[in-house]
Formats: sequence, structure tokens, C-alpha cells
Amino acid sequence: MKYLDEYREERVAMALAARIARQVTRRWNIMEICGGQTHTLLRYGLPELLPPEVHLVHGPGCPVCVTPLEMVDKAIEIAARPGVTFVSYGDMLRVPGSRRDLLGVKADGGDVRVVYSPMDAVKFARALPSRQVVFFGIGFETTAPANAMAVWEARRQGLANFSLLVSQVMTPPAIRMLLESPDNQVDAFIAPGHVCTITGCQEYEALNREFGVPIVVGGFEPADLLEAIAMLVTQLEEGRAVLENQYVRSVRYEGNLPAQQIMRSVFEVCDRRWRGIGQIPHSGLRLREEFAAHDAEKIFGVSEPGAEESPECISTAVLLGRKRPTDCPEFARRCTPENPLGAPMVSSEGACAAYYQYRRRSAEGSTSNV
Repeated sequence: MKYLDEYREERVAMALAARIARQVTRRWNIMEICGGQTHTLLRYGLPELLPPEVHLVHGPGCPVCVTPLEMVDKAIEIAARPGVTFVSYGDMLRVPGSRRDLLGVKADGGDVRVVYSPMDAVKFARALPSRQVVFFGIGFETTAPANAMAVWEARRQGLANFSLLVSQVMTPPAIRMLLESPDNQVDAFIAPGHVCTITGCQEYEALNREFGVPIVVGGFEPADLLEAIAMLVTQLEEGRAVLENQYVRSVRYEGNLPAQQIMRSVFEVCDRRWRGIGQIPHSGLRLREEFAAHDAEKIFGVSEPGAEESPECISTAVLLGRKRPTDCPEFARRCTPENPLGAPMVSSEGACAAYYQYRRRSAEGSTSNV
């Protein structure tokens, strides 16, 4: 298959790993931001191909994982109300709230449905005029255009029974937060290719210039990630810090301009809480006032619950790249995908889920802090 099989060839991967080994002379901490990249790294055993000097750190780029606990509680409160059809991506149903999850609401008789696109929720609203249809709009910039288009289309069709519970976040402010942290030890970043397909590279170039940190936009296949790591190691060893684009087959510097336009038309920038991390300034999107009629928080007047994370869960340290999932004493014991203590064990992009699927039989020791 063009643009897929050739990026999984063993010969290519081994050549890139050898190139990295020839270049590296000291320890470098490299963070991949996106959870999809984390899963590729672990699925194909790429860390084992790299020299020990290259230390990979997993970042907070899992949309399900960073959806705040209080927002999950709001979703559960809305979904449990009579006359509501609550629509979501499947991963969100098992994310634990303060007391239960959306799957529990469904088990208790709530009308909770799983879709692959927010436009499916718009179709439900058109087909079910007597019910309030609410879509859980989570994710990074990758999902924002589709969520914005759903709201735009609902208004165009006059669907007063469609609303969006918004928990959209943006990646560059999270990278800024990590770089401004006094205990930051990340030397370079693999930027999320799918996000950059939408947004382009401008904001990452601004971070690169301000903080003097190498950033390479990377893809999601084994050869993509190994090449991105090789490009970063070259910069680090040569004392350079620039923005480079490894994922050229999908990412243009300016990004997807029509997608950016629909985002700007429907959403505006706001401060946003991230689960396990806290408030990050200017890191979120919310509906503009002209779309308030489709804002689920305003329609249902949901409260701001005083939610607290499980004290047993180390997901905060995992999301910030300070610990690995295998550092958790409950990993693969009391915390499993079937019975998660935290969101990173639920999501298909969560680091804990990746380690559970690919590393639990060869769990690393607890010496993995950055």
C-alpha cells in the first residue's frame, strides 16, 4: 500500500536506528507529544532499536486523557437527564468520573450512543426532534474543524435540539507550559503530525524561536518516528535548534486553511483545564457567543462539581512525561483497561493503555524519570 507499507520496512528502520547510533554522543530527552506516536513506538518496539543515550519521554497528547474530570462529570450529569440523547466517541464512555462513567449511565437506561463523527450526532438531532441531542466535543485541533462544522450545520438546518459539550484543547500552549516549568528536562520535541495537518507549523516555529528547542513535525509510522528522532539528534549534536517537517507527505507549512477558517468562525480561544495538569492559559476553544444556542453547558446549566482525582493514580506524572506507566504500583494490577483508575488506561491513545498492551509482560523498572 502506497505511503504505508514502505514506512514499516525493517530495512529502513534498522538503517535509521544505525544512523542515530552513529551520531549520538550523550543523553538526550526527546518527547513525542501525540499518544498515537506513543502507541507506534511501543507497538513496533522502537525504543529497543535506539541507543541508550536516546531517552524517549511520552507527552500529554491524548485527547481522552486530558479531558478534565469535572467535564466528564458534566457529561454524566447531562446524559442522565430525561429526554437527552448523549453522543460520544467510544473511548469516553469508560473514562472514570468522580463516581461513575458514561457507560454506567447507559447501563442505567440513559440514551448514550457511540459515533465516529460529530455529523452523526447532527443526523440524530434531525431524526429525533423531540429529544435534546448532545455531542461530547473533545480533542485537540485535529477534531476541532469537524466539531465546528457540526455546530455550523446544526444552525444552518435550524436544529435547536443539537448542542455541543465543548472540551477542545490546543497543543502549543501545553508545550509552552512544559518548557516554562523550572524542572523541565526535555531537550527536543516530536510535534504531532495530525494536529499540524490542520494548524500548520507556525506556532511550533514560534516556540522553537522563543525557547531555542529543536522541534520536528513527525508522522505515525515506524520510519516516520525514527527519521524524526534522527533529525532531532542531528540538531542536538550540532548545537542547532530549528523547526523541521519530517511529515511532508501530509503537513504543509500553512496547514489546512479551510479547516482553520471554520474553527475560527465557530470557536474562540479560552483558558482550559487539562485533566491531571490543571489550568493552562489560552489552551482551549469554546463556542463563540453567536453559537450559544448550541452550547450544552449554557443550555443545561450544569454545575461546576468539586471533582478530585483518585489519589492512587499517577496519571499527572505520566501525562507530563515525569514517570512511565510501569512506575505505578497499580499498573496491570488494580488498574487495567477494563477497570481503569485513570483516563490514560482507557484511551486508545493513552500511554498506560499502550504499555498495558505492549509492555506489561516485560515491565521496566521504576528508574524511568526524566
